[in-house]
Amino acid sequence: MSNEPAGAEVVIPLRTADVSRETSLDVNETPIAAAAASAAQLLGRRTQPWPRPGHTRVLTVANQKGGVGKTTSTVNLAASLALHGLRVLVIDLDPQGNASTALAVPHQAGTPSIYEVLVEGMALADVVQPVSGLAGLTAVPATIDLAGAEIELVSLVARESRLQRALTAYLGAQTERGEPIDYVLIDCPPSLGLLTVNAFVAGVEVLIPIQCEYYALEGLGQLIRNVELVQAHLNPTLHVSTILLTMHDARTRLASQVADEVRDHFGEVVLATAIPRSVRVSEAPSYSQTVLTYDPGSSGALSYVEAARELAHRTGGETTANDRSVNEEGSP
Repeated sequence: MSNEPAGAEVVIPLRTADVSRETSLDVNETPIAAAAASAAQLLGRRTQPWPRPGHTRVLTVANQKGGVGKTTSTVNLAASLALHGLRVLVIDLDPQGNASTALAVPHQAGTPSIYEVLVEGMALADVVQPVSGLAGLTAVPATIDLAGAEIELVSLVARESRLQRALTAYLGAQTERGEPIDYVLIDCPPSLGLLTVNAFVAGVEVLIPIQCEYYALEGLGQLIRNVELVQAHLNPTLHVSTILLTMHDARTRLASQVADEVRDHFGEVVLATAIPRSVRVSEAPSYSQTVLTYDPGSSGALSYVEAARELAHRTGGETTANDRSVNEEGSP
């Protein structure tokens, strides 16, 4: 019989040694440790460059639907490429200037920007700015002045090819200096106006971010038709080379259906990597950072690095031994 009074708490002594042995945790198996390891791996990859393309790849990131991840994809793909030893130029062609904000590039009114290049004929070299913290990454900012450029361009000579001429001159000068640009990513506004047409004429490849929701598919046909029109009349080299699925929520059947439909219709043009919905990706611009510098261990950062790796290895040159070993080990 127990001598404890009725209702008293019974304290059972624990066998400390046994419990500690049975419940001990491997620190490397915890989610926090896994994220930290991924972040360290990502930052450590700066010394393992990806192959350089044989020529400058100019990608126009376009989709007339807003909120599908154009700017987010532009800055994070650019940061991923720069982190792996490539020279990248981002051209912010959206009057909202969100890409400039995410890259912490000054773009207040009065700052020399892409507006001066398009409307006033200023050299692109005079408005290019380095991106702090990301060696090899530069950007051309957009200011609020760009909002009126659509109207001002109408009366100008060769209004559709003004960006192309400025970009061609800048890339040629960089090559002569021995500092060729590997990638140019042009962030377009959510419209199919003259700014986007300038981007199509200046580019060779079109990268289309598609949100994994039904509405994102509406208007895609019109975008493709516009690309074909530009290809037929203004830029024969233009083609849709890459489609990136964004805001993918693996928990929903709709996201999987949209992804399957896009893959069935466009085939190998669609990157195998889909960008998941991520709070970190949304938070990063509020700190004037890309998600790669804001939280390199997050799922969003790792997904963008993997998407950029796919992009670089598709037509980016020969795969090096380091890249082959990385691909075998996993991403990023």
